Amino acid sequence: MVTLLLDQTQLEIVLSPIERAASFHRDNLRIVRETITKVQLTDDAWTWLRGVPNPGTHIPGILAAGTWKAAGSTDFVLIRRHRPSVVIDLDGDEQFRRLILTTRHGLSLTQALRLPVTEEPADVEEIVATAPTPVSKQRRRPVIRPRPA
Repeated sequence: MVTLLLDQTQLEIVLSPIERAASFHRDNLRIVRETITKVQLTDDAWTWLRGVPNPGTHIPGILAAGTWKAAGSTDFVLIRRHRPSVVIDLDGDEQFRRLILTTRHGLSLTQALRLPVTEEPADVEEIVATAPTPVSKQRRRPVIRPRPA
């Protein structure tokens, strides 16, 4: 699974050597943070796949990796089996319109994008773990439910 690093200016997607080979990418992906418009969590990333691999690897139901081209859009895809994934929509990125990644850290990514971060890249899991927990100052009222008749 990919490692997601985040700083004030960019999201870096760190690919393992096997992921680089399968996706035909030599380097990690660096996405300018301002181009991220929407982040969605999904249990089945295969439904988000559009177009054909060019270049990329596709073994249906097992692996989809690389650049996927469809009419008017280019996506970066790294899907493994039917595992939790994240879909990141981009606007204004030079290469891609969408990223579809299988990762256990999708929820942490959505939370980390809302938090102030340092200038040094850090793993999204660490950012969320070290963030102060919001404290509710309002007193919660008890829930009163009617009794069954």
